[in-house]
Amino acid sequence: MLQSSRNNLWKGYLLAAIAEITYGMNPLFAVPLYENDGMNADSVVFFRYLLALPIIAAMVLLRGRKLTIPRFAVMPSVILGLLMALSSLTLFLSYKYMNAGIASTLLFIYPIIVALIMVVFFKERISMRLICCIIVSLGGIALLYKGPDGATLDTLGTMFVVISALSYAIYLVGVNHRRMQEIPTLQLTFFMLLFGTILFVGRLASGVELTMPKVWYHWGNLIGLAVFPTAISFICTTRAIQLIGPMPTAILGALEPASAIFFGVTILGQGITPRELLGLALIVAAVTAVIAGSKMTTVLMRVRKMFPRLPIRFFKKY
Repeated sequence: MLQSSRNNLWKGYLLAAIAEITYGMNPLFAVPLYENDGMNADSVVFFRYLLALPIIAAMVLLRGRKLTIPRFAVMPSVILGLLMALSSLTLFLSYKYMNAGIASTLLFIYPIIVALIMVVFFKERISMRLICCIIVSLGGIALLYKGPDGATLDTLGTMFVVISALSYAIYLVGVNHRRMQEIPTLQLTFFMLLFGTILFVGRLASGVELTMPKVWYHWGNLIGLAVFPTAISFICTTRAIQLIGPMPTAILGALEPASAIFFGVTILGQGITPRELLGLALIVAAVTAVIAGSKMTTVLMRVRKMFPRLPIRFFKKY
């Protein structure tokens, strides 16, 4: 029984790591489509969602389930899908204006936004740890904001990332509602992706140009977006939460910006300075501390109990 529990623990950590690393592949597949094919963000994310739908639908059907959700969940799924689509679109728009790795790290402030939403709207108490983490993360953003040549991050790109983080934070608060947790994750994910395409269809219908890869093999980038940061990431995240819970899974979210930076530097040839590395480290450290919450305190207390305080008389005797 104990061995099985340990195996599930390690499996959960592995799946959570795979989920975040694959989500960090967004820039790896998206940036070449911008630079080589001249595709716009709307088209890239539209095809990402469209190609992911049959993949997730097949997974649902192979499990012997139906592609249905309860009637009460339709409207919430529409809202959540639009929030998820808005987060994806604005993140991909930001890649046009800034280093993709930095954009992905700035997005990682969303857990702090979630914490603030819970304080303001759900009357949860704000801790000194949260205040300190917000200050540290703002310090990290300040280091990222100005480059070594004196140029600052593009204001429009930064705004897109903030909108992405805010919409994703609201999405997380909504999807964790008790009624939404009653719906199997794969079905819920499918319908949120389906309803999320409404945003892109609406924008394309309003006059945004639909662009496609110029050569056939560049469709591989779009398929990569649908498979890795969408289908695989969603599935691994869901299973990891089932095995180790949402808190450890979220802590491993620090791998997402690290993954984006790694692929950006090694494959896409995007540079990064020591100043930017320090800023990235401060943001990841601050947000990880927020996500860890009381778990961090529990671990430290366990370590402290391993070294019990010696009685005073021991020192008097010797």
